[in-house]
Amino acid sequence: MPEPRYSRVILKLSGEAFAGRNGFGIDPDVVHRIAGEVKEARDLGVELGIVVGAGNYLRARSNSLHDIERTTTDYMGMLASVLNCLALQAALEALDVDTRVQSAIEIREVAEPYIRRRAIRHLEKKRVVIFASGTGNPYFTTDTAAALRAAEIGAEALLKATTVDGVYDSDPKKNPNAKKLEQLTYLEALSAGLQVMDATAVSLSMDTKIPVVVFDLRVPGNIKRVVLGEKIGSTISG
Repeated sequence: MPEPRYSRVILKLSGEAFAGRNGFGIDPDVVHRIAGEVKEARDLGVELGIVVGAGNYLRARSNSLHDIERTTTDYMGMLASVLNCLALQAALEALDVDTRVQSAIEIREVAEPYIRRRAIRHLEKKRVVIFASGTGNPYFTTDTAAALRAAEIGAEALLKATTVDGVYDSDPKKNPNAKKLEQLTYLEALSAGLQVMDATAVSLSMDTKIPVVVFDLRVPGNIKRVVLGEKIGSTISG
């Protein structure tokens, strides 16, 4: 069995990816595929914490929510992320993967409250820990939550699975001549204003010296490739 490059990671999953081609809600086939790839990484011996976004339900800064104040929409997004986390948990446990969902907002009937030491203990027991509700505070994205949890649990890398195959110098969906950046520093990511992650998440990763690997979740097998250290996507590091 190949040796993984990392022993403990945070995997940040895009909420939009859960919607598949529907563009909204949860596509069960997509979630089961992702769960299968998470199982492959876990079976390599990697300790996995997962943070899931909620973009398949709503975007906090969407024009359709302009009549609702930002604090409220952020809490709506946190609660929506719980739906994705429970769906992923069900898919993983159908594959006999032990999991725990920990929520930054207490919902004791469906998830444990987030407790750092308990999360680390679950990881040591080879359980996959799924972190719901972001940081539990408005004005912080799930990217920032992923960077925060990575620092708290002592992760060796933050793996950001998204719908593009890396970091580009401009939006590849709008600019066909956009150039892919396979390696860049935290400062380059911040100074260029690249939209791969919000500035708070990049700054926190820089402070904690945790590398960020951005890759395309839509390509089957990419999660396993990343944890094995294959050169895919883009890496933001010192």
